[in-house]
Amino acid sequence: MSEPPRRAGRVAVIGAGMVGLATAWFLQQRGVDVDIFERRQVAAGSSWGNAGWLTPTLTTPLPEPAVLRYGVRAALDPASPVYVPISLEASLWRFLTGFARNCTTRRWRRGMVAYRSVNRQALDAFDELTAGGVEAPTRPADPFLVCFAHENERMALLEELDELERLGQKVGYDLLTGSQAHERAPILTDHVTAAVQLHDQRFIDPPRYLAALADAVRARGAVITENRRVLGLHDDGHHVFVRCRKGNHRYDAAVIATGAWLPELAYPFGVRVPVQAGRGYSFTVPAQDLPDGPIYLPVQRIACTPLGDRLRIAGMMEFRNPDEPLDQRRVQAIVNAARPFLQGVDLEDRRDEWVGSRPCTPDGLPVVGPTSSPRVFAAGGHGMWGIVLGPLTGRLLAEAVVTGTTPYELQAFRPLR
Repeated sequence: MSEPPRRAGRVAVIGAGMVGLATAWFLQQRGVDVDIFERRQVAAGSSWGNAGWLTPTLTTPLPEPAVLRYGVRAALDPASPVYVPISLEASLWRFLTGFARNCTTRRWRRGMVAYRSVNRQALDAFDELTAGGVEAPTRPADPFLVCFAHENERMALLEELDELERLGQKVGYDLLTGSQAHERAPILTDHVTAAVQLHDQRFIDPPRYLAALADAVRARGAVITENRRVLGLHDDGHHVFVRCRKGNHRYDAAVIATGAWLPELAYPFGVRVPVQAGRGYSFTVPAQDLPDGPIYLPVQRIACTPLGDRLRIAGMMEFRNPDEPLDQRRVQAIVNAARPFLQGVDLEDRRDEWVGSRPCTPDGLPVVGPTSSPRVFAAGGHGMWGIVLGPLTGRLLAEAVVTGTTPYELQAFRPLR
């Protein structure tokens, strides 16, 4: 018979993205010794090239009725913001079928209630990291502009914001004309005729932030082993053994934070929630007049973020294998969609072209908490929200690992649901 979980003195974290590094940091806060295993390099998954938005207002379940309105035809178009390749594996069919079932108003509202409690605390977790010595800033998104080519396109966002407010989520915004949006961000063209300015959001420079978080974890004594793929985990009823090519390593507990690859290690421990790679693309370009904050084009599903002296442009939701190479057709699709909205940018001078695999679930909810083993924990499935929710996930999961009690905020995200 398996022993009851003990206070974890030594924990393995598998995955060195935002979720894994934040979990390691908060475990260290509680006096736990941590080793981190990463199959490639720090932040090599979906953390490095994303938009870097800390936007609780926009953090909602991905499956929603509006997604189905794109239709199958749009999903099969390589230029569409959502793309599904024609040759589908059985696992992707299962994921898409489950995703479609969750694209109802009732299920979206139920998921939003689960997000509400974590959205309220998400930015506080970043503040705790800053107070604890993580030397990378979170910047106020002032302004954060959501822009539209036609005023009637804005109605869908306003209806969603009103619904979020009814569900108890904090929402603050102003309505802007196209000219008002241009005054706040001269990079915008006259193609923008209506906008919404969101309040109280932030953003980060993802590569810089993840490097600082990794440095902070190392400074506290953790060893981050890069280019080390974990082949499996084994719980002998007393300890967890992490199996690599160069032998086994024994720990009191293990956290699986491997993003889109989470099922490889979590499946033997009863985790049956499908985790599908929703691949996003990004690149940076020079701009004559960088905006002071992010710009979102929701109809085109394009995110723009000022990073240093360049503008990062990100977009696309491509349901493919996470290890597939970058597809230049997706990059060009983003360029073509962004071009009418931006001026003073050289979209041909692209650097840091990148594709990363966001871990998506059929119900749009993360997979966070204990598995069938009281010593093995899952931390993934955040979809597009791994950056904004990563630190809070780490804080809550560290509590679960150390105390053996799952915080109420994680109940809806339980891996065995």
